[in-house]
Amino acid sequence: MKKFLFAVFFVLAFTFPASASMNSDFAEHFSAGGLAAYNRDLSTMMGMADFHTGKGATFPGFDVGVSVSAVKTSSDNFSSEDYFYAPFITAETQLPILGLGVALRGTQYDGFKSLGGGIKWHGNLALINLAAAAFYDRYGTDYYDGNHYSLSASASVNILFLTPYVGIGYDYSELTTKGLFAGEKADDGVVRYSAGVNFHPLPLFYVYGAYTYTKYSQGFQGGIGLNF
Repeated sequence: MKKFLFAVFFVLAFTFPASASMNSDFAEHFSAGGLAAYNRDLSTMMGMADFHTGKGATFPGFDVGVSVSAVKTSSDNFSSEDYFYAPFITAETQLPILGLGVALRGTQYDGFKSLGGGIKWHGNLALINLAAAAFYDRYGTDYYDGNHYSLSASASVNILFLTPYVGIGYDYSELTTKGLFAGEKADDGVVRYSAGVNFHPLPLFYVYGAYTYTKYSQGFQGGIGLNF
């Protein structure tokens, strides 16, 4: 399974090349006045990986997948890029207690790195699948480090081969510059709203896409995975 994850991540990373690395983009366009917006957009990009349904992994199974999160940079973000985006590897399994599960996720792409994990709960209300999660991610580039915290809730229903879902989340991030730009800091939170759908063309296999909206920007997410 580990070899499979690395193989999928490798293919995905080269499927979505960037015109300039996040390192060079930050170094060439850094503006302390716009650091808050930069921080919010990064935070939203990571938070979008919180969920892709209102369901969760079942004990003793796993949910393993790869996704791409893309956030349109807000108007006051100093970055020259139209979108912040990165592929994320995610893995989740359920614990045999209280419907709780644990999840891991991470990326290393375009000069940006993050590694995080969280606790998830899922249950049912009639035909509606419900889930709630709390995550922490440590992220950074050559020019800054940061801590990202998120809380989210989602709901979905099963309709034949489709699982439409909606969700809400809150992302809070603390970013601190280092190296040539050491000494600047931004910390802020933002609420995000998401709607998407999972498609199950084969047993155990799923594909999904979603749209996310925040007060400052909007984003898109797509991914593939195995639930077994």
